[in-house]
Amino acid sequence: MVSFKRIYPVLLLLLVSGCQEQPGSNGVLSYVDPRIGGVGLLLQPTRPTVHLPNQMIRVYPVRKDYLDDQIRYFPLTIISHRGGELFGIMPFAGDLSDEAPLSAWDNQLEISTPFYFSTWLESYDITVEFAPGKKAGYFRFTFSEMADKKLFLVGLRDGVWQMTDNKTITAEESFEGMKAFVFGEFNEEGSLDTTSISGHERQIINFPQSEEKVIGFRYAVSFISEEQARQNLVSEIPQWSFEKVRNDAEKSWDSVLNRIKVDGGTLARKRTFYTALYRCYERMTNITEGGKYYSNYDKKVHETDRDFYVDDWIWDTYLALHPLRTILNPDMESDMIQSYITMYMQSGWLPTFPVLWGDNPCMNGFHSTIMILDAYRKGVRNFDIETAYEGMKKNADEATMLPWKNGPSCVLDTFYREKGWYPALHPGEKETVSLVHSWEKRQSVALTLGHSYDDWALAQMAKEMSKDDDYQFYMKRSENYKNLWWNEKGFFMPKDDNGNWIEIDPVFDGGMGGRDYYDENNGWTYLWQVQHDLPGLINLMGGKKGFEERLDQLFNEDIGRSKYEMWAKFPDFSGIVGQFSMGNEPSFHIPYLYNLTDSPWKTQKRVRMLLDAWYPDNIFGIPGDEDGGGMSAFVVFSAMGFYPLIPGLPLYTIGTPLFEKVTINLPDGKKFIIEAPGGTAKNKYIQKAWLNGKPLDIPWFTHNDLIKGGTLRLEMGPYPNMSWGKGTDMNSLLNGLQKGNN
Repeated sequence: MVSFKRIYPVLLLLLVSGCQEQPGSNGVLSYVDPRIGGVGLLLQPTRPTVHLPNQMIRVYPVRKDYLDDQIRYFPLTIISHRGGELFGIMPFAGDLSDEAPLSAWDNQLEISTPFYFSTWLESYDITVEFAPGKKAGYFRFTFSEMADKKLFLVGLRDGVWQMTDNKTITAEESFEGMKAFVFGEFNEEGSLDTTSISGHERQIINFPQSEEKVIGFRYAVSFISEEQARQNLVSEIPQWSFEKVRNDAEKSWDSVLNRIKVDGGTLARKRTFYTALYRCYERMTNITEGGKYYSNYDKKVHETDRDFYVDDWIWDTYLALHPLRTILNPDMESDMIQSYITMYMQSGWLPTFPVLWGDNPCMNGFHSTIMILDAYRKGVRNFDIETAYEGMKKNADEATMLPWKNGPSCVLDTFYREKGWYPALHPGEKETVSLVHSWEKRQSVALTLGHSYDDWALAQMAKEMSKDDDYQFYMKRSENYKNLWWNEKGFFMPKDDNGNWIEIDPVFDGGMGGRDYYDENNGWTYLWQVQHDLPGLINLMGGKKGFEERLDQLFNEDIGRSKYEMWAKFPDFSGIVGQFSMGNEPSFHIPYLYNLTDSPWKTQKRVRMLLDAWYPDNIFGIPGDEDGGGMSAFVVFSAMGFYPLIPGLPLYTIGTPLFEKVTINLPDGKKFIIEAPGGTAKNKYIQKAWLNGKPLDIPWFTHNDLIKGGTLRLEMGPYPNMSWGKGTDMNSLLNGLQKGNN
């Protein structure tokens, strides 16, 4: 039986937080539920991660997903989003019959918030609580009456724990060519017992039986040294006050989440919205410790006067997460961009997935170029632009474009730069280039399209910096995507190195994930990967009418086979609507493309349907891999009613807000407000619009309109106004921006 005293901490937080099911006294934080998406549709679930915004310590219970009944341990932090953990611990009581403790848990007795976590370990009758700091954290373990209080120390990476006295513990672990250090203290004396089990050491801390049921453990992690970990702990958690750590964490989250305030809308939509906003603050992470940081990019400790950030997957995050940060926290965004530039100076290449231990060259494309251009054009310029440009150009001209590889070019890259497309192999043809990843393949169409966008961004940056020759050169190369347009097929299709078309089924061919030619998605998704030249794409499809018809076909086209057959080859192709995949990042911008047709009301229809269908406020509430904020940023923008359709242009396109009023509290004290009085699940269509009191006849506004502060007012109705926003001319819009109206 569980006593009232045992679950008192749980009940107390329920009273304070409003049970996570109702708005509570702590405002918008009561809407955040880290359990949303806790069961992955096909691939990875989200985790109920407890951390401070963009900080190093990130903790969750290690289990397969929300449906897994077994908790294995609690890490002291993680290496990267889905990149593994460091320094695991697990409390238990009594004798340990297996190699390591394992416990069932009760979902009704678990509390998950961004700033506080609590769960009851059913197998041992122990309540575990956690509150995060920046480089430090605080666990509290409440045992039952007179239990044998024990703590299992998990050596995840051959780590060995040591007790320097009966209350102090240290450890270090090695991973990917670098080290992590921990320094921790207990509020009670214990003794470390080390035994050899199955060829490795098992370490357990035993605490004496006493009336004291609560074992407190405060600790800090460092990537510099054990002494720096100790300093981090002294700096952040000098006193034994769990409540202070939790309350400070709550205030930190309250501050960042209140930068956007929504009124109206349903409770479910608020829960989805604020949970998505919370997930936008998991990455990048600040690893600066007391004015220093360790970089594994050059394996040195550096003194610094600005924060150094790691852990970013730019293939995902350039689309919406970085653009969201340019609005909410441009100073942080500039530090993150400077971190990229610093990594270039330390390693020789602008990274693609700059994780803690170095560049992890996942996916394809050098989209840091787009991210840097986008920030620069939105006035975020506190970084070394000359060195940034040097790195952008070096990547474009000298780096290999092959997926999951980094370093100097190979023969395939040389071919691309000379001929204008990435050469593909015919079905069944054996690979001849050893550098090609055996699983990820060449992805020839995806690479050609992605690097066309990258070259456009480099050209645009060259123009900003008055480098006219570079501008002309890279703008010409940004048209390479046209080389793979097979007009008779109506798709971007692969060519071999002789320039011959390779006849494939763009829906299903290309091996696992279509990686021979595409990447994680099929040819229908990559049909729209020309964000940098949408007028050119429209022309390829025969004009606006043909463009709109292909969009309609995308959402209506049958997949032509069973879902299980499709998913066996394309597991990332999730959240399916016709041939559209809501569950994968390359699709995010597609429903907004209707704003370039004569039917922008279809954007409003599609976006609302997609949000309602694929983002409910429950454990199944994310349709694909949420890679640390990339997918959630799409939800945040779309719920507010606008989206950065073309990263690299200081421009937003209008969708349909989920709320009657959205207030963005800008860093300089100004406010940008989206008003949609009467906007409901039924009234999703825009009838008329006004920007700062002046009629707005196109579904677009600029970044400058936003950061100056003002009001976008939308009159909503149950049926579409098929005339509003009709007839947008993209070339005229771009010309207006180029004349300085941005």
